[in-house]
Amino acid sequence: MSEASFFTDMLQSITDRGRQLLFSGSRATQVAAKADLQTLCEMLLSSRGEASGMALAAEILDRWGALESEGAQAFLDMLHEKFGPDTARLDQAIENYRTDKSSAAVIALHQAAEPRRQELLRRLNHAPNGTAKLVRMREQLLASKDQSEGYHALDADFTHLFGSWFNRGFLTLRPIDWSTPAYILEKIIKYEAVHEIAGWEELRRRLAPADRRCFAFFHPRLVDEPLVFVEVALTRSVPSAIGDVLVEGREQINADEATTAVFYSISNCQDGLRGISFGNFLIKQVVEDLRRDLPGLKNFVTLSPVPGFARWLAKARPETLTALDDPNWPDNEKTAAEVERVLLPLAARYFLTERTPEGRPVDPVARFHLGNGARLERLNFLGDRSTKAMQQAHGLMVNYLYKLDDIVANHEALAQRGEVIASPAVKSLLNQNDEGRSGGNAQQGSRPFANIMNSTLGGGRK
Repeated sequence: MSEASFFTDMLQSITDRGRQLLFSGSRATQVAAKADLQTLCEMLLSSRGEASGMALAAEILDRWGALESEGAQAFLDMLHEKFGPDTARLDQAIENYRTDKSSAAVIALHQAAEPRRQELLRRLNHAPNGTAKLVRMREQLLASKDQSEGYHALDADFTHLFGSWFNRGFLTLRPIDWSTPAYILEKIIKYEAVHEIAGWEELRRRLAPADRRCFAFFHPRLVDEPLVFVEVALTRSVPSAIGDVLVEGREQINADEATTAVFYSISNCQDGLRGISFGNFLIKQVVEDLRRDLPGLKNFVTLSPVPGFARWLAKARPETLTALDDPNWPDNEKTAAEVERVLLPLAARYFLTERTPEGRPVDPVARFHLGNGARLERLNFLGDRSTKAMQQAHGLMVNYLYKLDDIVANHEALAQRGEVIASPAVKSLLNQNDEGRSGGNAQQGSRPFANIMNSTLGGGRK
């Protein structure tokens, strides 16, 4: 029996014993059995016994799991409204701190400011499978259309606790290959979020060959549930299109022939853990493992989607997208060449100069990799012609380069100065943008950029 399985069985045994004490027999236990969810939550917060506390936690989560959507929403509302900070205690702690700046007063203020629901969630986590159920509870919260102050406060509590519970120190990295148990492989198919896996045969092509790798992070309280996984292609060069990686019948190589590791898909698996970062640790750990096992690897790059580009482009230059609205434009060689000449400088602007109100890169995948210290290496026109990629980015893909000696400096450049570190090739595209040029055409170079866009892509309102 595994250590995790033994621990789970022990928790279940203690919980069952506590339930026998709390929910059967005596008059006191009849009160517990008839209590509503709010009363049970109050009982859990005041409970001092281990078995009774676990039994109450399990009962609350079981009842929550049986609620319909309306009742589940009411439960979340109740957590916010009834289990916030103890306001009287907080007011007193504030007054004490105003006259006493000691460490003890600071600690008392911190403790008083913590919402009671944080301790409630900690105790609910003691139930068998409590962690998994709380992850699902936050998933339900994130799916809610409620965007009130209460929603954000409750989500902040979940995020605070999950950030500790899913700390990197608790995660284990496991390779995923064709010999991995089927019930985990089924989840890899289900959770793949970047390049859909059509079925078992396609999954085999991604996992079985010698030049393919896959790794996932797991947590001891979610034993067979991957949190995030990355798919890796071992190649002789940096690919510019996803077809080079995934095409059926491609040339396979031995792992020791590869010079480049390509991270072509990173998928978060648990919606309830959205915003809890695992991918940065995952990539760095996988790089270390690959370097150890395959010393011939010299390059570590991604082949990444650009999920926000088409949306940004539509807002930036809505009058210029006529050619792009034709789904067959990539098949017309002349049109594709003209689009490429205009699109790539705009893409360089999108990555290098556009920012969110907080001063971060506008593209979510760019924020992730650039924040990890990668360099924006290459923009790949029509790197992915799948329906999803054409809708999200007009087929654009990106290579981010993880050069280990530069990761810290690149990260600091973005974090401290807001500077995106990019290759000379990408920077040169931005210069074309700034100078109003389209692919170096001298005649067009003297014209305003918006006019070039109109003429090149057939734009202009009619």
